Order: sequence, then C-alpha cells, then structure tokens
Amino acid sequence: MSGSVVLLISSGETTMTSTFPHHFTGRNNVNGKVRKRVVRIMPLIPSKGFTVSSISVTTDKPSSSVDIVYEVIVKQAKLVREQKVRASSVGPKDRNLLNEAYDRCQEVCAEYAKTFYLGTLLMTPERQRAIWAIYVWCRRTDELVDGPNASYITPTALDRWEKRLNDLFEGHPYDLYDDALSDTVNKFPIDIQPFRDMIEGMRSDLKKSRYQNFDELYLYCYYVAGTVGLMSVPVMGISPYSKASAEEVYNSALALGIANQLTNILRDVGEDARRGRIYLPQDELAQAGLSDDDIFRGRVTDKWRNFMKGQIRRARMFFDEAEKGVTELNSASRWPVLASLLLYRQILDAIEVNDYNNFTKRAYVGKTKKLVSLPLAYARALAGPSKV
Repeated sequence: MSGSVVLLISSGETTMTSTFPHHFTGRNNVNGKVRKRVVRIMPLIPSKGFTVSSISVTTDKPSSSVDIVYEVIVKQAKLVREQKVRASSVGPKDRNLLNEAYDRCQEVCAEYAKTFYLGTLLMTPERQRAIWAIYVWCRRTDELVDGPNASYITPTALDRWEKRLNDLFEGHPYDLYDDALSDTVNKFPIDIQPFRDMIEGMRSDLKKSRYQNFDELYLYCYYVAGTVGLMSVPVMGISPYSKASAEEVYNSALALGIANQLTNILRDVGEDARRGRIYLPQDELAQAGLSDDDIFRGRVTDKWRNFMKGQIRRARMFFDEAEKGVTELNSASRWPVLASLLLYRQILDAIEVNDYNNFTKRAYVGKTKKLVSLPLAYARALAGPSKV
C-alpha cells in the first residue's frame, strides 16, 4: 500500500545520537546500546505528555532505519543543491508524443487520485506534468503488489520492473508513461535511488505482513511513501529566499511522506486485515492488550479506541512537523502542497468521527470540506520563508 504523491518542506532540524525514537505513542521505548555518531533526523518535538527516549546501537550492529534513510537524503540533497540534471542519452523526443504521454498521466491521476489531483491543478504547468508522471510510475509500481494481478507477481517480476526503471533513466522508455517520466528526470535533478527504494517496499509486501516495532514500520513507510517526497522535492522547488538547507528540506518532505502513509495504514486497517495484513507495530498492540485476532474480528473496544488515539497522535505529529516549513517552498508550490497536506490530514479527523471504526467504515473527506480547505491553505501559503 503506497502513499500519496505530496510533499512539504520544513526549516527545522534536530541533531541526535540515536536511532529513530519510538516515543510517539506516549510510552517509553526500550533502550539499546549507543552507536557513537551523530545522525541528523527530521525534527520530532513531542507534545505534552509524550516521553522522549532514544534507541541507539553499537557500531557493530546494523544501522537503524533513520541511518539508512538519511544516507539517501544526503545524496538527494546534494543533487538539488547543485541543480544537477541528467544528460539525456537519446536525441530530442517527438513533442507531440511527449504531450500525449503527459496527457495520459494526467488522466490517470485525475481518475485515481482525486484529492491529490485537485492540489496539482494549482501548480505551474511544468510542475504539474512532472508530478503527474511521477504519480503514475508510483501507482503502477504499487499496482504490482496491490492490483488485480498481484497474486501472480513474483520477486523476478519486480527485478524486471527495476531493470525497466534503469532503462528509462538512461533515456530508453518502454511506453508512453515511461516516456513522460524519462523526460521528467532529465529536466529536474531527480536521482534514481528513491524509485529503487519504492520497488524495495513492494518486495517487502511480497514477503512480510507484520511489523514488530515502529522502527520496522518507519522503514516500510519510507519505502512506499517517504520516497515520493524525495522524488518530488526537485519538482516542487525551494524558495530562493529560504534559509533552510537542502537536507532540512528533504527531511521534511520525508516527514510528510511518513505522515501520509501512517494515515493510509490507519484508514485501511479493516481492508488490510481482510488480505491478512497488519501494518501496525506488534509490540505496541501487545502493550495495549490487543492481538492480531482482535483486528481480524474487527471489534471496536475501549482498548482499540485508546490504541488508535495514540496512533493518530503520532501521525499528526509528523504532519505538524512537515507543515512548519511550508514557507520554504517555491512560491508557486506552497498553496497546492499545503492544500494537499490539510486535506489528507482530515482523514484522521474522519476516523475519529467514525468512533475509530476503521474495520468496516472508510474514513474520507467530503467535497465541502475539501473546498473549505483551499482558501485556508492559500492564506497560510502567503507567508514567505522563515527569516531565521
């Protein structure tokens, strides 16, 4: 299950000697051993009542999820900072064919991602086309494991899909949709690694249906949704007046991707359970006195409500941290990005309105609320980059 193709920029940063903190559910996490190096991660400022404690590991232990993701961020940030773009390995493409390719991408986006598509209509034409191309590739990738033919997909099929990705990045697309993305990655400083990581997330879905703790779930959320933020930063652009570093920009894009995916997970608990999947931290379920059987039965109890309240708090904290830096975006991108964020965050409100019944009721945002969100997003987007 993949996330939405939206991103947000933040100017904040936290420096910690730790792996990803598991403090978002209001409970202390288990302490580990210290890995002696400083890791920059997205700002994670706990609200009142949350306890901050960090897990860290020794140098002979595997990297934490944050370490793994941050290494990707550093590379992407360098490309954007230096505005490096790929030199196309093929000759000029037929303009009419390219226009048709982008039109096809627009049609797919409009049909399958209505809320997201509404936000893209507020972008400049060039950015619209690029984001549509990225969205379509992400959707096609997600459909490999979640679509109608998912039962026939094998690791070998994903290997072939990755080879196809490599080819389109080298200027050798297979079809019109690939043609649009191939053109996009040659216009913007977009690196291939987040695309490869998304495919890795699909591989995870083929072999894994449980996540022992939030560190594992965080990495999965990065693979299937945080990657979208990294793909999109070069397209959205950063304000020339921004004081934020490129690494800070990517950290916040990642924060929104994680927030979106956590929202997807909470909205789709019942749907995923019917496919035998549970995308909730097993240790946190156990601490709440819940088990897989409780989810499969789909009963809304006080234990479930309390558990869901903690999960929703966590997702909102990621949204809050992402929203702080919206003014760091290029002025042409602030409104649509913030509109998308506000709309998607309201899904969490809808879960609460449904009395936390995400087993048989699907949380959604009505048209009226969507329309009301647009002027609110516009008003907030008028602010320029932070002065500090």
